[in-house]
Amino acid sequence: MRKYKIGFSRINHIFISHLHGDHIFGLIGLISTFALIGRENDLHIYSHSELQKFLSPQVEFLYATELPFKIIFHPLNFKKEQKIYEDSKVNVYSFPLDHRISTCGFRFEEKPALPNLLLEKIKEYQIPIRDRQRIKEGGDFMTSDGRLISHSELTKNKHRARTFAFCSDTRYNESYIESVRNVDLLYHEATFASDNKDLAQSTYHSTGEDAARAALKAEVGKLIIGHFSARYKDHTVILKEAQAIFPNTEAITEGQIFPVEEKGQ
Repeated sequence: MRKYKIGFSRINHIFISHLHGDHIFGLIGLISTFALIGRENDLHIYSHSELQKFLSPQVEFLYATELPFKIIFHPLNFKKEQKIYEDSKVNVYSFPLDHRISTCGFRFEEKPALPNLLLEKIKEYQIPIRDRQRIKEGGDFMTSDGRLISHSELTKNKHRARTFAFCSDTRYNESYIESVRNVDLLYHEATFASDNKDLAQSTYHSTGEDAARAALKAEVGKLIIGHFSARYKDHTVILKEAQAIFPNTEAITEGQIFPVEEKGQ
């Protein structure tokens, strides 16, 4: 986080897909760092309910007194999709994946912003300030001479609300396709190349081809793949196998940033 200049104070919600070590062992270190820098804001963790049993004794062992902030646990549902978080800008949903233990994926949906009023229309129809918020929220405008001017003529959308979905760890299963359908950006694990597809199945992981099939089936805008097995010194083979099925695929590297564009751009 320091390397990529991510402010610690900006982290208020942590989403944990499942309770394997590579997904949870870093939590106590992060919590300790938060305490050392004097964090006071609540920290929300969304995970399997068992995480609290794992994490609480560590916190109690390290801190004789209470932490200067609260840790609030939110248990996930591993049987069906559910909305787990909402604020003024985003909705977050969890949905079941197909792994060796209970595992969830996450979908982040940006809320549509109110459109902008067109300045030229404000001047043309002499729209008073008292009516402008109502028009932004979908209302029409009645002029002084009785003409009804539609909301669509008076406004311009800022941009289409964007979506991102995260699927790790899982083997290919069409049960989660609807939960990621039409997202602008999909992250999907691709642990193995097709030469180890049997191993992928038996360990409940995916190949690059599996990730691409999911992206194609769900009609997403862009696919990014990661979680590559250490047996591949070069993950290009996994990337090429995915691109053969879903061309708009990239392999991730740590610290990489992907602008979330509208689907098809």
